[in-house]
Amino acid sequence: MAMRTIWKGAITFGLVHIPVGLHTATTESGVDFDWLDKRSMDPVGYKRINKRTGKEIDSKNIVKGVEVEDGQYVVVSPEEIAEAYPRTTQTIEIQQFVEASEVSFVYLERPYYVAPINKGHKVYALLRDTLTDSGKIGIAKVVIQTKQHLAALIPMGDALVLNLMRWGDEVKSMDGLDLPKVGAKNMSPNASELKMAKMLVKEMSADWDPMQYQDEFKAAVMDLVEQKVKAGKTEVVIEPQEESPAYTDNVIDLTELLQRSLRGGSKKSDGGKSESKSSSKSTKTAKAAKKTAARKTASKKTATKKATKTAARARKAA
Repeated sequence: MAMRTIWKGAITFGLVHIPVGLHTATTESGVDFDWLDKRSMDPVGYKRINKRTGKEIDSKNIVKGVEVEDGQYVVVSPEEIAEAYPRTTQTIEIQQFVEASEVSFVYLERPYYVAPINKGHKVYALLRDTLTDSGKIGIAKVVIQTKQHLAALIPMGDALVLNLMRWGDEVKSMDGLDLPKVGAKNMSPNASELKMAKMLVKEMSADWDPMQYQDEFKAAVMDLVEQKVKAGKTEVVIEPQEESPAYTDNVIDLTELLQRSLRGGSKKSDGGKSESKSSSKSTKTAKAAKKTAARKTASKKTATKKATKTAARARKAA
C-alpha cells in the first residue's frame, strides 16, 4: 500500500534541485487510555477554560500572547507572525555537510522518510550514495506547517531520512552533572577490568533487530483488558448527544424538500397550497398534542389530590 505524502517540495544545495515528498516514518504505540468519570462512567473531555472566571471559552476568542514581564504580555496575531517571517518555501535547504559521528543523537527528534518525485530519482540516488560513501550527513532548514525546523538529512539503505532536530539552545548543557572525567587516573579501569568488560560486551553483541523489542507494558495491560472482557467486567459508556434545536410547529420536511428539488420543483405550480395544507396539518397536530398533554397533567393533579385526601383521612382514623 502506498504511503501518504504529507509534504512536497525539494532538496536544494548549491544549484542542485531534487523534487521530493515527505512520509511519516513512525507511528504512535502504547495503551490508549480514555478518561472516564468513575461515578457515572461518563466520558471526560478537555475544555478551554478561562483561569480567572472558570468558564469555558470558544477558540475564536483565544489569541496568542508572549509574556515579556511578570503578568505583562504582548499579543501577536497570525498575520503579524506571517509578516515578521514570511518565508515559507517548500524546500529542504542544506546549509552544510558534517561528519555523521559529530552529531549527537540527543539533537535528533522526529524522522521522516524522503522519497523522490517527478523524475528526481537519479539525482536523489546521487546525493544518497555520496553521503553514504563520505560518511557525512546534510544539515538543513525546512519549514513544515508554518514552523521552521533544523534537520539532518541522513542516508539509510535505499532511502534518505530527514530527521527534525532540536535547536542548539533547546539542548541543556551537561555542566553541573557529577560525571567521571574521561582519562582521569582515579577513574581509569585496570587492564583486567577492561578485558573482562570487553568480553562481556562481545558476548552480548548481536545484529540490530528492532522487531525483537516489544512494548511489554502495553502487552501486559492489554492481556489484563482481555481477561476482564472474558469475565464480563465491562462498563457501558454512552457518548453524550448534542441537544436538538427547538423547532416551531411549522416543521420543514427536509426529505420532501430534497425530493422536490430532484423533481425540479414540480410542487411550486400549486401556488403554495401544498405547503399551506402541510402547515395547517402540522398546526392541528401540535394543538391536539397540547390538549392531550393538558388532560394528562390534569389527571395527574386529580390523582394527587385524591391520594392526599385519603392519606389525611387515614391519619385522622389512626
